[in-house]
Formats: sequence, C-alpha cells, structure tokens
Amino acid sequence: MRIIVLGILATVFMDLWAYFIKTVFRVKGLDYKFVGRWAYYLTKGVFFHDTIIQTKPAPNEKLIGWTIHYLIGIFFAYLLIFTFGKAWLASPQIMPAVLIGLLTLLAPFCIMQPAFGFGVAASLTPAPLITRAKSIMAHTSYGIGLYLAGVILSV
Repeated sequence: MRIIVLGILATVFMDLWAYFIKTVFRVKGLDYKFVGRWAYYLTKGVFFHDTIIQTKPAPNEKLIGWTIHYLIGIFFAYLLIFTFGKAWLASPQIMPAVLIGLLTLLAPFCIMQPAFGFGVAASLTPAPLITRAKSIMAHTSYGIGLYLAGVILSV
C-alpha cells in the first residue's frame, strides 16, 4: 500500500510542477486526453497515429488518460522499490528516486511520442529540443516527487 501511495504522491508532485510551469511561465505540457485517446485506439488495434492530435477523439479519453497517468506513476514507484529495495522506503535517498524519474523518460521518448506520431524523442515535432526539455523537466520532477513522498512516508 505504501508503494501505491508513493506513486500517487510522486505523480501529484509532477502534476503540481506542471501546473506551476504552465501558470507562471505559460509552458504547456502534455494533455493527458491524448494518452486516453491512444489507449482507446490501442484496444481497436491501432498503435501508431499520423498524429494523435488529428485522430478522432475517443469516449472518456480525458478520464482514461489521467487514470493511466496515475497507474504509470504507481508502476514506476514499484520499479524504484524493486530496483533499490524496501530499505529505500525506510531511508529515502534522492539519487535513486531521480534516477528512476529519468529512467521513466524511456516511455515517452521510445513509446508514447513515436506512437503519437511525434517521432522518437519528439524528433518530428516543430521544436524537438524544447519538447525533450519539457519531458526531462516533467520526469525529473516525478523523481523528486518520489523522493519527497518517500520522506513523507518514512516519518
């Protein structure tokens, strides 16, 4: 149960960071409805899209996308504990958490962005370096969120 809470809290931190960046710096992040849209079409046998933005909207895509976002956050919290052991929960260290956060970049760079029609590591987007930087910041914030959540849960 602590790992589930760890994943949820870390994902909340990631989302709060995204909200802060969006509000203060006007930097738009990923709209999770596209994750829901992709998941919906995956059940129809469609993995790759010309661009997910042009794909017809799916029923409940926003709810599906946000649910998947949090389930992925929980999965990566499990990966942290699987990799570094249950002792990490008793004595959280920042480097393992940030390392897992950065490791999570493999998902958008190698799976989601190509499937969305954006190319590997956003190579087909109008500004790939900016898109990559936004992904790196988002996933680093998730890693920091893992650490902060671990500290909270270890008290």
